[in-house]
Amino acid sequence: MPQREPIIAAFGRREFTQGVLEVAGTRLHVLHTPGHAPGAVCFSAPELGVVVSGDTLFQGGPGATGRSYSDYPTILDSIRTRLFALPPETRVLTGHGPETTVAAEAPSYDEWVARGK
Repeated sequence: MPQREPIIAAFGRREFTQGVLEVAGTRLHVLHTPGHAPGAVCFSAPELGVVVSGDTLFQGGPGATGRSYSDYPTILDSIRTRLFALPPETRVLTGHGPETTVAAEAPSYDEWVARGK
């Protein structure tokens, strides 16, 4: 099997918290979504109507924030200002579990705020 360069060698060590990347001809908009982790990002592909949310948003609510570097109010703010700003029909591809849509999750936001952690 041929040796592959680590991604850090290919792109250099830097944080991607905003901007646009092109991968296999698809433009991915980087959305900084701290909360689960300080440097967390989601990738939005508007042309495909998709956002890859990783551990920021799942079907039924926000990702885990029980770690020392995580913060529940911060993840809620990231979801509200970055993910819920996307078109309602945007498919949300989560880090694990079933996919959802912005429209399916947005109505539950106030409930998430009220329940706290």
